[in-house]
This record gives sequence, C-alpha cells and structure tokens, in this order.
Amino acid sequence: PINIKTMTAAAATSNSSSTGGAPPPSSDDPNARYTFNDAALTALRKSSPWKDDPSYFQSTAISPSAVMKMMTHCHSGVEKGVKKGGNPIEVMGLLLGRPDPNTPKTLVVTDVFPLPIEGFETRVIADDGDVINHMIALGESLETTRKEKFMGWYHSHPFDVGIHSHCFLSQTDISTQLQWQRAEDPHGNPFLAIVVDPLRSLAKGHPELKAFRAYPPEYTNPIPNQCPDGSIIHEEQLRLEKWGSCSS
Repeated sequence: PINIKTMTAAAATSNSSSTGGAPPPSSDDPNARYTFNDAALTALRKSSPWKDDPSYFQSTAISPSAVMKMMTHCHSGVEKGVKKGGNPIEVMGLLLGRPDPNTPKTLVVTDVFPLPIEGFETRVIADDGDVINHMIALGESLETTRKEKFMGWYHSHPFDVGIHSHCFLSQTDISTQLQWQRAEDPHGNPFLAIVVDPLRSLAKGHPELKAFRAYPPEYTNPIPNQCPDGSIIHEEQLRLEKWGSCSS
C-alpha cells in the first residue's frame, strides 16, 4: 500500500457546510477544508481520477476533533485490556469525509465514529451482524444531517513501543482495505485506512497515526524497494521491520 502523508487541518466546526455554486474558499481560510462547492465535489466524484491512478492521493487532512476522538477511542482499548489483566485491545471506527476538489489529491476527514467492536483481529467486523446493522443505521441517520460520506476506517495497533511505529497495515488489514476500495472507489467515494499507535502516542506525547490506501494486486510499482512513505530501503528485513506487510 501507499502511505498518504497525514496533516492535521486547522480547527473548524464539526459540521461541513456547502457553498453551493459559490467560488471555492481561499486556501488561507482556516475553515477552507470544511466548506466545499457541491458542484465541484460532484464533478470530482463523477470523474474519479483515482480509478486510473493507484497513486493519485498524496495527502490526508484530518480535523483536530477527529484526531481527538480517534485517540480517545484507541486509548480506551488500551485501558480496558490492561484493567482486565491482559493486553491492550484493538478498536475500530469509521471515517467521515470526502475527496477535496479545492486541493487535488487530498482526502479530508472531518469526523470519526467508533464502532462497537473490540479484539485482536479487526476483521471480525465482517462476521458481526450487530456491527453491520450499527453501521447501516448510523449511515442512514447521517445522510439527513451531513453532506459527507463514510470514506474510510481506522483501527489501533496497541503493541509495545519499539524502534519503529506500529502504524502499518497487516496482511489482514490490506485485504480489508482492498475490499472497501473495490466496493467504494468506482462510485466516487475513495476509501481510506488510518492506523493509530496509541502506546507510542502516549510515549512520544503526540498522536502517532498514518493514513493508507492499498495498491491493487495487479499493480506493479515501477520503483524497486519503495516503501509506503516513498523512501527506498534495499534490505528486505529492514523494510519488514518498519512496514510489515506494507513493504511488499
């Protein structure tokens, strides 16, 4: 997969607003990420340039409130697991947002919603009827109040703090992400994955998270030994230590 550079957007209201046919907001406006042109967004979804370019997206803008909600949720999994006398628990949630027509190749995450699922393999969501029903009900309720869509998912990797961050996609995560992309990308809704490392965040004193999209199996990277962040690591073992399954 490709690691999409993550940046925290300026503070703004939690609800996005629409400017209808008005010109796009100035890039100097701190609320620019949260105000958008309906016509421009519709046109971008219709053209879906990401369908022909697996490396189309290069950055992700995340609202501060979304970062805070993700970190709080992921830290709750750590606390719950430790209190039970075991290991920290992985948690999962959904991302609300859209591709940004004003800043090409950027995905905007405006809000997040925790899901009622915990465990050591977030793939169990596919077999949990209660979780699926929860997602459907949540999506239907948001359709009446928000203009964005569910455009991604996040989950935690609450592993022991080491030399490298645990913000990478496992083989299971890559399979899950590819399923989402195949289902959503063709319909103008490019899907994103965010991985949070809550223990490293606590140790370093700042949020440790990374955003990803997965290359389709038929894609061949023209740059040998390239890592998800664009760096080149020739030694396979070093690539695996830093990026896990993401390195292949």
